[in-house]
Amino acid sequence: MTTAPPDLLDRALGAFYGLALGDALGMPTQIMSREDVVRVYGTVTGFEASRSDNPVSAGMPAGAVTDDTDQAVIVARLLVEGGGHIEPLRFADELLSWEREMKDKGSFDLLGPSTKAALDAVAGGTDPKEAGKNGTTNGAAMRVTPVGIAFAADPLPDFLDRVVESCQVTHDTNVGIAGAAAVAAAVSTGVAGGTLDEAFEAAITAAEAGARRGNWIAGADISARIAWARELVAGLDEATALDRIVALIGTSVASQESVPAAFAVLALTGGDPWRSALLAANLGGDSDTIGAIAGAVAGSVHGLSGLPADAVRTLRTVNSLELAPLTAQLLTHR
Repeated sequence: MTTAPPDLLDRALGAFYGLALGDALGMPTQIMSREDVVRVYGTVTGFEASRSDNPVSAGMPAGAVTDDTDQAVIVARLLVEGGGHIEPLRFADELLSWEREMKDKGSFDLLGPSTKAALDAVAGGTDPKEAGKNGTTNGAAMRVTPVGIAFAADPLPDFLDRVVESCQVTHDTNVGIAGAAAVAAAVSTGVAGGTLDEAFEAAITAAEAGARRGNWIAGADISARIAWARELVAGLDEATALDRIVALIGTSVASQESVPAAFAVLALTGGDPWRSALLAANLGGDSDTIGAIAGAVAGSVHGLSGLPADAVRTLRTVNSLELAPLTAQLLTHR
């Protein structure tokens, strides 16, 4: 196995742990309104345990990750085992197995709506290559970071083929693929040494091209909304910007809301990984996924060395999360 250059590995690890960082910081505030986040937490400034009344993350300890990180690890493992490819039926089986494990643990953190509907269809006999034709939520975007780590974003058509493989079984739509393509291309650009501005441009270009793949579903253009999101928060203080993101972009599980919201957060912080993840947590809504996306992109630009060391130790300890071997294997495909 060829060893990745130190800077490449650092950026790739930054992307993977950045995803986990944003996921864990956003875990306790998911499904909460922005107003309730302010009422309960004031301002989220670090890892928090989830309150017992949170319908998704109830009882999870401070620093715990959710389905965003778990499913990204599944994607990474399948890419490694499949020689750079993801077999749809195997992916469906892995996701269903993951949900069974979560239920056995008594967790409420289960499959999202698009993924659940698609996998129920597969279990009922639908061809895995047809099951994702209605999936428009952000499940594909939240777990696609390993594709961005493993593959260069250029040539774009070949890169999109890899993105589509990670989407097909659950989110084989123009909207689902566009969101995932934006995240994967931004991460790939950061891992390759790109700046935040270059990651933004890669995301906008890939989302536009990704929207021409998959089954067409009506929905706002993600490429245009990422570009607009950057302009929307320009020159604003953080509190005003967060309110504007909630009101105008949206923080729901819809890809055309949560993916641009993550890029708005990145624009607001200049791509600082810790600040990006924290601001996402303070949004509420699908805060863990918005944080995971923003953290992955910011981490790819700044590297693992740009993440707070104590926060990374917490992620490793609380979740038994050791991503270095898997990340190094992903990089062998570059």
